[in-house]
Amino acid sequence: MALVQDKIVVITGASRGIGRSCAQEFAKHGATGFLLHYYGDAVTEAEIQSLKQEIISGGSQRKVEVVPGDIADPETSSKIVTKAVEAFGRIDVLVSNAGICPFAEFLTMPHATWERTRQVNLDGSFYVTQAVANQMKVQTPQGGAIIGVSSISALVGGEFQVHYTPTKAGILSLMQSCAVALGKYGIRANAVLPGTIATDINKEDLSDTVKREGMIARTCLGRLGQPDDIAGPVVFLASDLAKYITGSSLLVDGGLFVNLQ
Repeated sequence: MALVQDKIVVITGASRGIGRSCAQEFAKHGATGFLLHYYGDAVTEAEIQSLKQEIISGGSQRKVEVVPGDIADPETSSKIVTKAVEAFGRIDVLVSNAGICPFAEFLTMPHATWERTRQVNLDGSFYVTQAVANQMKVQTPQGGAIIGVSSISALVGGEFQVHYTPTKAGILSLMQSCAVALGKYGIRANAVLPGTIATDINKEDLSDTVKREGMIARTCLGRLGQPDDIAGPVVFLASDLAKYITGSSLLVDGGLFVNLQ
């Protein structure tokens, strides 16, 4: 079943991890137009080009455009929308995924760490959501689906994430308010809240064997999440199966949050 047949999808932070897996899943479910954003250094350049080739080689009808840039700069979001509209004429889905999590001790944390984390995670999500929503409002047919990648950290605290958890709570709140503001234009806005997913963002933190095993033991399904565990729910929220879902938050954590005892 092609859940997003012929949809045009914008994904930020698409070169690796959850963003990359989302692109692969959208392709699997019939999307044909992809605007993939990435940071733009040598490493992510190589990653995005390999992803582009993978998607194109999987279907002759698929077209992929890429846009590098710092998502914390509002100009990057403007470029994303401009290129997507030039290439495809519209945007059906936005996955606002780009984010960072430099683990840091609270009392000694440089203010620059707080500022950069907020700028990338929350400011960047605001900029791209606003830019894409403006396009979704004026296109014909009007509307679309926006999915903000928040985190279980929007609901709970973390000793070395005092700068990170507020940004993820902010993304959850952003999607809720966007649902209210944008529903009249046929635009749905929802948040996905991943639990502990094995990606580059937490690779160093999870290299602590004791901590890693503790997280696994705490999770009801007995394993850490993988990026494709998040991609499926994202595609669902973008699809017509979720056509009456907006302002919602979907916790995808393998049962981590509920396992208090």
